[in-house]
Amino acid sequence: MGIISQKSLFYLFLFTSILFVLSWFFVLRSTGPYSIDFGILPNSKLFSMTYDDEKSDPVSSNDNDLSTMQRSPLVEQDQEDGYNNLIEYTKKDLLKVFMYDLPSEFHFSLVGWKAKGKSVWPDIQKNVPEYPGGLNLQHSIEYWLTLDLLYSEFALDSRGRTAVRVKNSSEADVVFVPFFSSISYNRFSKVAPKEKKSVNVLLQEKMVTFLTSQAEWKRSGGIDHIIVAHHPNSLLEARMKLWPAMFILSDFGRYPPTIANVEKDVIAPYKHVIRNYVNDSSDFDSRRTLLYFQGAIYRKDGGIIRQELFYLLKDEKDVHFSFGSVQKDGIHQATEGMHSSKFCLNIAGDTPSSNRLFDAIASHCVPVIISDEIELPYEDVLEYSEFCIFVRTSDALKEKFLINLIRSIQKDEWTRMWRRLKEVENFFEFRFPSRNNDAVQMIWQSIARKVPAVRRKLHKSKRFSRTHVPRERGLMSLPVPRIFW
Repeated sequence: MGIISQKSLFYLFLFTSILFVLSWFFVLRSTGPYSIDFGILPNSKLFSMTYDDEKSDPVSSNDNDLSTMQRSPLVEQDQEDGYNNLIEYTKKDLLKVFMYDLPSEFHFSLVGWKAKGKSVWPDIQKNVPEYPGGLNLQHSIEYWLTLDLLYSEFALDSRGRTAVRVKNSSEADVVFVPFFSSISYNRFSKVAPKEKKSVNVLLQEKMVTFLTSQAEWKRSGGIDHIIVAHHPNSLLEARMKLWPAMFILSDFGRYPPTIANVEKDVIAPYKHVIRNYVNDSSDFDSRRTLLYFQGAIYRKDGGIIRQELFYLLKDEKDVHFSFGSVQKDGIHQATEGMHSSKFCLNIAGDTPSSNRLFDAIASHCVPVIISDEIELPYEDVLEYSEFCIFVRTSDALKEKFLINLIRSIQKDEWTRMWRRLKEVENFFEFRFPSRNNDAVQMIWQSIARKVPAVRRKLHKSKRFSRTHVPRERGLMSLPVPRIFW
């Protein structure tokens, strides 16, 4: 065999080291930013925001066409080609949504619409059924999303849209379940005389039976299905059976993390119930009240903090902290109070979130959020600290901590946040027909950003679908694998 000298070993080591370094160099180049095959990306809009080159802040676009999007200065110049290619791809593709033609008892009949003949859906070109008013409106998310899908079928202009309804489920990115779960809970939870179950419970049981028998559910196990359960108590009977689906929720306060979590599900804003502050010409000095809160003071669970804060703040001369409800003139009073206040408290109630945050945004009253477990809509693309103040519960309960913090915020800082509120308020507005980057389109965009993860799960689940057999069948009965070129 012979003896290899030390010199020969050194040259052999040097040669193999050079080969190793070169191989890594070529591997890294092959995985660079320009090796993406944009043709295999899912049909989803990955960008929902535009940027102001001077401030680098996301702002709503005045043009419905994504081609007007300006490149953020944070994007490196050498990535420009790949970035522009991605914009060109996303602006021509829409999120494709298959919606079940469920009987009207699951949706518009719950808001008073009466079907004619075999018709499942109202003719929204002629008449749009109204959603019940008052506090019912704050959880009306499924109503707006359903209307948007119906409208997409005859809308002549797709600019500013994110989602379109498709009739063939095999073409869809996601499957939408049009069950108005919030109004079902709010209005149909009482058990009628001589009945054992409420209409709300019966509808949930029917829906579970229907969904789990559908080919679309069986094909995916439900993980590509969209179910809205925005009211914290909606879908109580069905949620444990439909948990693989993507839920659209107000928060995770009444869900175990195995059933709902931020990785799988989407947080949607409440629909605010107070009036928008149109043509807001107020300023720091004209808003006389420093800190405003009006609502239920005595709450359970995490809402206990409300009464503790009440006793800490009730004697502060420029603070309004009082009990209030929607009864009588409550909404008008809250509108006037928020429009004339610099800061508005958003405190955890029975669950981490409340409609008060979105009322404050519509009022351009800088929100002060005291809710440690809160999850916020679109937070993967929207930085709330630009227009909200966040305070830990433990700090807020310290003597004078909260009021001293609020008093320390000067006019310039408040004005900057007030201006930002006016820029982002469109993201929280529910409209029909929907408009570019309003709440309806922002929710669809949030769903679209989940689609790659959903597809990854679906693809991963099929890895061994052609080779897996029960253990007792043995090797001889394995199917012959198909070869794809």
